[in-house]
Order: sequence, then C-alpha cells, then structure tokens
Amino acid sequence: MAPQCDVVIVVGSQNSSNSNRLREVAQKRGARAYLVDGADQIDPSWVVGARRVGVTAGASAPEDLVCGVTDRLKALGALHCVQLNGAEEGIRFSLPKALISDV
Repeated sequence: MAPQCDVVIVVGSQNSSNSNRLREVAQKRGARAYLVDGADQIDPSWVVGARRVGVTAGASAPEDLVCGVTDRLKALGALHCVQLNGAEEGIRFSLPKALISDV
C-alpha cells in the first residue's frame, strides 16, 4: 500500500514494536508515515496536498480506533475510502510440549 500513498497513518501504540515497524516500512517505501493512538492525534497539515492517504493498524489496535481515523480523514476532506484486502494468513501456534498432556 505504501508505494501508492503520499501519506500512511498507522493506528497503534507508541510502544508497540509492530506498529512502529509498520511506520518504518511505509517510510522506507516512500510515504510520509505517522503513528497515532487515535484520530485526535492527526495533524491536518499531514494530509494537505496528499492525493492518497493509507491507513493501517498494529495487530492489537481496536477496530473502533481505525474507524475513528478514517472518519477524521473524511472530515478533513477525503472523498473516497477503499478497503484493501491484505494477505490471508494461515499461521498456527502450537502449545508448548510442557503443556500438552499425554492422552
């Protein structure tokens, strides 16, 4: 997403390594990227003149915070909101051997 955007806003905690990594990747891909805890932290100057603004979120960011960010962007003049499908993941985490009982 980042190469297609002028700005990427990552919703997540400042102390989240996952969220910080998303911001870093977006910057390395050429977008101005910002990490916010919520919509109230968005500086309107970030999106002035931007044609495309991407929004993504850290793994533990609640959906309502992401919706708040998209609502704020709409209030700042965003005309269209398109949801992109991410890669489908099939990761499974097994229990540690010490927790598996002999059945």
